Order: sequence, then structure tokens, then C-alpha cells
Amino acid sequence: MKPASGTGRFTRRGLMLLGLQAGVVGALAWRIHALQVVQNEHYRMLAEENRISIRLIPPARGLITDRNGIVLAENRQNYRVVMIREQAREPEAVLDRLATIIDLPLEARTRALRAMETSAAFVPVTVVEFLEWDAIARVAANAPVLPGILTEVGLSRHYPDGFNTAHVVGYVGPVSERDLEGLERPDPLLRIPRFQIGKNGVEQRLEERLRGEAGQLRLEISAAGRVMRELGRVEGTPGEDVTLTIDQGVQAYAMERMEGESAASVVMDVRTGDLVACASSPGFDPNSFVFGIRSGEWNRLLNDEYRPLSNKTVSGTYPPGSTFKMVVALAALEAGLVRPGDTVSCGGHTNLGSHRFHCWRRGGHGRVDLRRSIAQSCDIYYYEMARRVGPDGIAAMARRLGLGVRHDLPMSAIAEGLMPDRAWKRAARNESWTTGDSYNYGIGQGFSLASPLQLAVMTARIATGRAVKPRLVRAIGGADVPLAPAEDLGLNPDWLHRVRDGMYAVSNDGGTASRSRIADPANLLAGKTGTSQVRRITAAERAAGIRSTDQLPWALRNHALFVAYAPYDRPRFAIATVVEHGGGGSAAAAPIARDIMIRALYGPEPPLEAWPPEQREEIERRRNPAPEAGQPEDTPDRT
Repeated sequence: MKPASGTGRFTRRGLMLLGLQAGVVGALAWRIHALQVVQNEHYRMLAEENRISIRLIPPARGLITDRNGIVLAENRQNYRVVMIREQAREPEAVLDRLATIIDLPLEARTRALRAMETSAAFVPVTVVEFLEWDAIARVAANAPVLPGILTEVGLSRHYPDGFNTAHVVGYVGPVSERDLEGLERPDPLLRIPRFQIGKNGVEQRLEERLRGEAGQLRLEISAAGRVMRELGRVEGTPGEDVTLTIDQGVQAYAMERMEGESAASVVMDVRTGDLVACASSPGFDPNSFVFGIRSGEWNRLLNDEYRPLSNKTVSGTYPPGSTFKMVVALAALEAGLVRPGDTVSCGGHTNLGSHRFHCWRRGGHGRVDLRRSIAQSCDIYYYEMARRVGPDGIAAMARRLGLGVRHDLPMSAIAEGLMPDRAWKRAARNESWTTGDSYNYGIGQGFSLASPLQLAVMTARIATGRAVKPRLVRAIGGADVPLAPAEDLGLNPDWLHRVRDGMYAVSNDGGTASRSRIADPANLLAGKTGTSQVRRITAAERAAGIRSTDQLPWALRNHALFVAYAPYDRPRFAIATVVEHGGGGSAAAAPIARDIMIRALYGPEPPLEAWPPEQREEIERRRNPAPEAGQPEDTPDRT
């Protein structure tokens, strides 16, 4: 019997199917082998990475201290409240209850709700921070009625003496998109929400040294992305501590002494260049910026005509007035255009064409030599010196003494000032230099501009004859910042002695600041007053009689300046003080600068003998003010 005709075909088809199945099984087996054996390590790592999340731990920011170890910027525990939306269920209702327990500003509430809308439901969102412990305790005690609300603790920046040192130390604030612009590879820390970096002053300029390096936190994450448990932690490296040259005691006294004025004072150690005080008044509270300054306070600071946000010590530039006369004198001496004993006749004015240039003393000073020209601040003498020297020689000497130079310090908005010459005027105004320009230049007016820092450097260089450079940082991370020796200025010692002698006479021999002298013979002051005009006085005003300072609106009053060093025979400190619209340098700036110098020389409790006898009663009253009306006087303890 013959087999069915389809049997052979069925067998062949079965073999083909079996072969195909065998090929598929083989391919699967090979792939399984590849996945489980050959590529096992690769996929194991991918799975591990999907299961484990690595998060950055912000490091503790480095401290900033003064030269004596007093903390100017520290880290404090930051108690904050966060909310997890999926646990709260009704976030707005929970926030309503939270607002009855703690102070919850409307802007903080709005910001939190907006953040929850753009974040995953299980991600904690900061509601409010920088809370006191008692507020956190109230939140914890009411936890049952606050679903989704958690309390956390971190570190935040705090400035214990913020008002006095804000302009120097600066402040921190949250990272903005503007901060990230221009950074090719920004530190991953900067991507952490609300991470804070330096925004101003030393905090900004030494940001990378103060910031430190991040730590790592390893977390086990569920498939839904929720944190299950902490697997490990590696703490970061704290930022480096920074020690400044500032003396907090002198700084605080300078701010107190300038209270009520728009002013600036710089105290400099002439031996090292250390800035002992760099005070700009009025100050502001940098802690307000850390917490998130409110619009009302920001507008108040911004619209204050005394400009509390501006660091006048380095960014404020002013015509140096008569404090510039030592520069002109040294330029004339070096050029051989005058000898110390040569005299110039001052009759109260000098004519240049149809224009009359006046001396501050209407009747003039008579014949004056170098010493008397400085002591009495004779303008006519310096008109003549400036005419002889010319702008290029004056500008060269000014820059040699530290004016018109941007000094490299870790502070914000340091001004270069302006010491003009012929080339500058041609480039800036397309005009030629005139003799009238030289006359104005000779008394520190016209185009010239200098900051209080630059005036302090100028004074220190005159006092020492060396190119002293200012410095603000004494040590970083416990290592002292190297101090380079100051080079000799190359000025004739006799010329310097003559100029210093004139400054001595300003304070001690009937000069313009004799009322603001130091009476102690061991610490005599050598100084120079200055008054810089902010407007031109017309001939009609002079004919009618120039109005006194108190008759003018504040913004139209002259700036008052004073520069000095002490002790005269062995210089230790130089000071420059500017009182904006203060009137005359001898009346407004010199008394402030003298008192600050006394504080720097003698310490917290200077002897009354440092002041002239006729002023000691006033100083005693200032130290021990009488109790206000209705307040009982202190009585001895009879126990």
C-alpha cells in the first residue's frame, strides 16, 4: 500500500518549522547568555543607578573674621518648614492653618504654592525658613492638624555686626540665572534650589574659597521616585575661613562717629597697608538680604539720598580739594620749579584773562612759602604751582602716590578715580588743556576725582616715602597672605620732610585744623583739610555775599575732606575722611577723623589727655551722656 501523497510534504514542513524554532530558541539563548553573562556588569550598574539617587550635600561656608578673630560672618542653624503636596491633599487649607500658628507672609505662601504646581507631588517644597526655635516647636506640636508639613534644619549665613561691616563683608543670596551666565562649567552646587552665594563684598569676591566642596548623600528610591531610605553619606569639605585686616572695634567706632552723616572713613596701617577700618555711613543690615529683603525696605534703601547701599570708601569719588595740594607741591619740587623757601604773593585772587580765580581767604595770605601754603591752604600758591608744572607732571605724581589707580581688593565696585592729563582731555572731550584747567587742578577741583581709599593710600605714601599697597585679607584657610615689602617711591627725603612739616603745621601750628589736633605729644597728628565744591559760585553770588553752609540745601553744600597720619615722627596709621555735603573740611571732616585716629592709636578707652584741654569736658559728656528726662540716674549698689 502506498503512503498518502501529502506525508512527505508534511514531514518537510515540520522539519522547516522545527529548524526555525530551533534557530529562535538558539538566538534567545545566545541573547540571554549575553545579557546575563557577557553584559551582566553593565546592566547591573544601570539597575543600581535607577534604584539609587545621589544628591549633593551643601558644605558649611567658611567664616569671615576680623584681625582679632571676632566673627563678622558665621553660619547659624536655619529652621524651615517644608510641605509635601501629596501628603497635604489640600495644600491651601493646610497653609491657612499654618498661618494661624506662625507668621506666614503672603509672598512666602504664594511662592510655595507656585513651586508645588511645577514640582512632583512627592517633592518637599520650602514654605518658610529662618524661623526661631519656638516657631518650629509650635509647628511640631500641631503636626496632627498639619498633614504634609515637615520641619527641617540647615545652615544659613548670619552677620553679627552686619550694620557696621556690611559694605566690606557683603552678603549672600540665592543663585540667579544671571549668576550662571558666562560660566562654562558651573559648580553643581549652584543648581541646588535656593543655594546661596556671595552677592557683594568679600562674600562675592572670595566666593570659591568660602564656598567649599559638596558632599554626597546616597538614597534608595522607589519606582515612583519616592525616597525609601538613606544608604550612605559623605560629608563635604567646608569652605576656608577668611581673616580680614579690619579691626571690628575701630570699624564700629568709625560708624558710630559718622552717625547721621553721609560719609566715609578709611584707616590704614602705613607699615603694612592693612585696612584697619573701611567704614561707609550710613550702613544697612545684610541679614535682610539673606532672609529675602522685602520690597518696602528695598525701596527705602534705594531712595535714601544718603545712599546706604553704596560703599563710599571705594566706589565714591570726589574732587579731592585741598587734600591734593601735597601732590602738586611734590610735583613742583621734583620738577625743580620751586624751592621750599620760595614765596608766592597771595592777595586773595589772581586774574586769568577776564576770569578771576579766588583764594578761600578773601583778603589773601600775603607772601607764603611751601610750609605756610600747606598750613593755611593758600589757593593762590597752588594756582601758580599748577601753572608751572602742567597737568602731565601733576598726573604722574598723583598716580605715583596712589591716586587715579584702581587698587586690587576683594570688594565690589572699586573706582579708579581720575587724574587727568592733556591726552585724557583730548580723548574724552576733544579739547585742548587750558591754563584755567591747571588752576582748578592745582586745588583738587576740575576734572580730578579720588576715593577715600585712594586718599588714604596717598597719605600713607607721603608719610613713609614708600609705595604702600592697601590690603584687606590677612589670612585664608589659616595660612597668612604673603606681605610684599613696599618699594621706595624714589622721592627726595628732604622734599617729603618739607611736605610733612606743612601737614604738621596744619594740626599743630595755627593751621586750618588746629582745633582737631591730638594733644598728646607722643602721638601728634599731621593732616590736611579739604573742601571740594559741588557747584560753581557765580560773580553775582560773590558780590551779594556767599551764603553760609547752613543756608544752602544739603545737596548744594560742599564736600568736607580731611587726611592725616600719626604719630608725626613715627607714622603708624593714615586716615582719610569724606563727609558728603558737610561744608568745610576743618569743621566737618577733621573732628571725625581725629577722633577715629585716637581710637585706632589708643584702643577702646583713650585717655582724655589725647584731646585738647578745651574739648575734654565735651568728650567726657559724650562718653557718659546724662540720663534722659524721667529716667533715674544709676545709684551705687548698697548691698
